[in-house]
Amino acid sequence: MYDLAALEASLTGTIYAGKLHFSVATGSTNSDALAAGRNGATHGSVYFADEQTAGRGRGDHRWESTAGQGLYVSVLLRPDVPTVRLPLLPLAVGLAAVDAIRSASGLNADLRWPNDLLIGDRKTGGILVESKTDSDRLSFAVAGIGINVHQGSFDVGLATPATSLDIEAGRLIGRQALLVALLESLEREATGLVEQDAHKRIPARVEHASTWIRGRHVEVHGPQACIGVTAGLDDRGFLLVKAGGGLIAVRTGGIREVKTG
Repeated sequence: MYDLAALEASLTGTIYAGKLHFSVATGSTNSDALAAGRNGATHGSVYFADEQTAGRGRGDHRWESTAGQGLYVSVLLRPDVPTVRLPLLPLAVGLAAVDAIRSASGLNADLRWPNDLLIGDRKTGGILVESKTDSDRLSFAVAGIGINVHQGSFDVGLATPATSLDIEAGRLIGRQALLVALLESLEREATGLVEQDAHKRIPARVEHASTWIRGRHVEVHGPQACIGVTAGLDDRGFLLVKAGGGLIAVRTGGIREVKTG
């Protein structure tokens, strides 16, 4: 279980000070944060739980959230940015999560566009960003992050085999240290999102951090379904895929590797 007093002390001077909301069990931390955002909760409010009974990922896929086994946290953000920058937010959250995993465990996580955290070819986490807009500006966004930490086994038949930080590190990784590292990294990334060059800097950093962004033979699932080779990110954060003799800017959906040879 988390030491809430120590956690508050660790976050003194950050945007999260005095804004931590912990539940032993909840349906979904993202749902909690969305409801709070609609009721006027402020920038930097954090909703986290020891267990989720209805955890969800992108596309309403279920996210297994067993008590005491993973990090389940959602952060309410109110950056002053136009809606055109919204696709950059999941990328920025992914960068924060990679940095936090490295800081807390020494492990190098990979980013599979747009929202998966992998170690090798196994999934260890996911990101779900949901938002509310007013006209052409972002009213608020909820950045949800789930990371497998202590799990020792997983269901067979998952679309992507899963792993946990404990398994990969070969030792016990502290959830509290991981949470602090994540929140600190996320504050830096949220600040960077409002900078003038964010549309160039964030895609470039994701491309550097991910093995999936260039030269990967993939199948795209979603409205722009296709098979092709990844060719970078544009300045909106959309994935470029060379397919059928042309270049497709994939706005939404997911990707899986296509094995060749």
